[in-house]
Amino acid sequence: MSSLKTLLVSHHRMFTILTAERNVVCIKRAFYLFRSPLVKRGNARSIGWRQCSSTAAKTANAEDSFFKWFLLLIPVSTFGLGTWQVKRRKWKLQLIDDLNKLTSAEPIPLPVDPHELGQMEYRRVRVHGRYDHAKELYILPRSPVDPEKEAREAGRLTSSGETGANVVTPFHCTDLGISILVNRGYVPKQKVRPETRMKGQVEGEVELVGVVRLTEQRRPFMPNNDADRNRWHYRDLDAMSAITGAEPILIDADFASTIPGGPIGGQTRVTLRNEHMQYVITWYGLCAATSYMWYMKFIKKIKMQHTPSPSNCPG
Repeated sequence: MSSLKTLLVSHHRMFTILTAERNVVCIKRAFYLFRSPLVKRGNARSIGWRQCSSTAAKTANAEDSFFKWFLLLIPVSTFGLGTWQVKRRKWKLQLIDDLNKLTSAEPIPLPVDPHELGQMEYRRVRVHGRYDHAKELYILPRSPVDPEKEAREAGRLTSSGETGANVVTPFHCTDLGISILVNRGYVPKQKVRPETRMKGQVEGEVELVGVVRLTEQRRPFMPNNDADRNRWHYRDLDAMSAITGAEPILIDADFASTIPGGPIGGQTRVTLRNEHMQYVITWYGLCAATSYMWYMKFIKKIKMQHTPSPSNCPG
């Protein structure tokens, strides 16, 4: 709404400035003719004002014609932006639906082909093996995944709630003969150290279902990973695999993998911001408002000029 008010005020000021400049030009021309030695003072007034009126009329018509079509770009552009946001919203809803289908699909065995894995982000897979808790990594700070809460807080600059870390542990797949990385889930700050959650340190072989995740690029203003202090701020699978000796493959364990006292699984964020409807309303609202102003300034004004007054009608 603030952008709508700003545009309407700017639209009104532009017309006011144009009218004032047109009057200034008219006065300057009349003053020059009045001061000219080649024109008598008595005639200067009549010639000056007559030429001023004629010139002002021509200038006004030319300027009105130019700015009429120039200002029409505002409603046309905002209509185009609104239509574009409609298409973007449709694309975003389809993307969210596809992600939800992937994360809820029946799990498949984990492939080891890197090319195939690169096309499987968010796909559910099943693995069998055992954890190596001595080489835990910590991605922090992190907050527990709550899709309903995140949907409510979408678009906010800050979010409320506790923070902690996601525990990434090497996992030796006995059926594949390789070790991968598993994001076991979220732990609060006071439970980051392994000795504070010994009951959740799973021993022996387990079957695990998780979601494939790819390596993550560092975002602007995000701190660099500190491998020496075991403080990771984003998923750098190559660096993590170099530290742990595992393959650069990572899966997010699902919520069913949660063990009392251990990390809380199911920390895959698939909630995407979808504020396109707000943009649609904003752009179409600007289009409607500026179209009405353009109509009142140009079209209705022309109609009124060509409508005969009742006094001129033959009686």
